[in-house]
Amino acid sequence: MQFAIPNLRHLRVFLEVARHRSISKAAPRVFLSQPAITQAIGKLETLLDTELFERHSNGMFMTSAGKVWNTRVLRCIDYLERGLRSALRGSPGQSRATSLLPLLTTTQLRALIAVTENHSFSVASRQFELSQSSLHRASRELEEQLGVTLFEKARSSIMPTRAAEQLSRAAKLAFGEIEQGYYEISALQSREIGKIIIGSMPLARTSILPDVINSFTLSHPDIGLDVVDAPYSDLLFHLRNGDLDVLIGALRFPPPADDIVQEELISPPLAIVGRKDHPLHQADSLELEQLVDYGWVVPRKGTPTRAFFDALFADRNLPTPRRLVETSSQILIRSLLNGSDRLTLISTHQVEQELRQNILSVIPYDLSHTRRPIGITIRRDWHPTPTQKYFLDLLKDAASQYRGT
Repeated sequence: MQFAIPNLRHLRVFLEVARHRSISKAAPRVFLSQPAITQAIGKLETLLDTELFERHSNGMFMTSAGKVWNTRVLRCIDYLERGLRSALRGSPGQSRATSLLPLLTTTQLRALIAVTENHSFSVASRQFELSQSSLHRASRELEEQLGVTLFEKARSSIMPTRAAEQLSRAAKLAFGEIEQGYYEISALQSREIGKIIIGSMPLARTSILPDVINSFTLSHPDIGLDVVDAPYSDLLFHLRNGDLDVLIGALRFPPPADDIVQEELISPPLAIVGRKDHPLHQADSLELEQLVDYGWVVPRKGTPTRAFFDALFADRNLPTPRRLVETSSQILIRSLLNGSDRLTLISTHQVEQELRQNILSVIPYDLSHTRRPIGITIRRDWHPTPTQKYFLDLLKDAASQYRGT
């Protein structure tokens, strides 16, 4: 189900009640009456289908679910505060970032995210299920509150400013924390819901990830797994913006951003691979010079394997092969190799099924010194739910078994 992000004021009410263990003490801090606070807490408990507080004569004390929710709401507010500071950096309102936070509404931030991502009020209105006039009004109100421009008209679209991009990203991460809290509380109530969104690159799609997915779904059948295939740059962007939970595949060195953490799982060697009856299988003491004139299937520039490929010839002062087909498609690589004398430089882990089935074979040229670190990339400040952590633990266990084979 799609979880509806609560009213931000209700979240602030919850934090004050949790902090002071009292509705009466929280009331003057959120400028609401005690009945209004009681109603706000009741709406949150109805939304989450659980009690957040135990009511006693000496105060209100958080339940287990309340403690989970408190952690997630604090992280949500922290993201929004940091997002406001980033959005207002260099503007006259920079010093007012914290005081502006209580003015933000969930509707404003959802509208900001939709328009920022779609570069269009009309497309955003369909996604957001609000009229364009409502989106325009929410955007104008937010701009007036912040004192900065959020959107500028371009020839055929609406372009978000740096301030819009900074605050939109923070809002997505903040709302992600609220969804995480909902999933954790549901698990506490033995109601497993939600999904894990995985960014996957070619090297992760062979044996480890499928095996882990099969194992995970046996123990967590009600948790959805959404595997997203895309180029690394796209996956990294979506990971950093909260659209992905984890990225699995070839690691980059140095890491391309400060807000991510990489953890190596396996580091299989590269190999030169061709069709099963490739003529180079008959060569004695194969030399690199013999490979220059062959056609090759290689990844595009900017990928680790392509860097290995280019360096393989450059380090020996040899010209880089010219007859190149650039692709990372596993299906296309296999078909191109099978129907020609082309070669590819690839991890043996990536084509282990084709090698086992004798569709492709390794050309006898030693590359044991080359290693492709494959692993997990997450946001540095990501706080996984227990279910997500279990999935990561399965990945690590599968990798340790692979290394032992």
